[in-house]
Amino acid sequence: MSGRVCGNAMALTTKQKERVTKNIKRHDKDTGSPEFQIALFTEKIKRLTAHLKKNAKDFHSRRGLLKMVAKRKKLMEYLKRTNEKNYKKIVKKLKLKG
Repeated sequence: MSGRVCGNAMALTTKQKERVTKNIKRHDKDTGSPEFQIALFTEKIKRLTAHLKKNAKDFHSRRGLLKMVAKRKKLMEYLKRTNEKNYKKIVKKLKLKG
């Protein structure tokens, strides 16, 4: 077999999720707010982008990346439409739309 490790190396652990979303959560048990989801997608996108720089021919992961980018875009459009103040905050915190 190849030198694969157990589990998905690109998946975020609980500690990593906590670190990424600690300043964004609306409350302690927040997992569904658009801000929370955008933050998680942003972290996953960063990791997948780094993975694809090393593994240029990994087209399955590339497809997953494109789907995540599209989902994040939809969430950001929703947030902008419903709560522009929070939208501007999250864009600034996550350094999106450079």
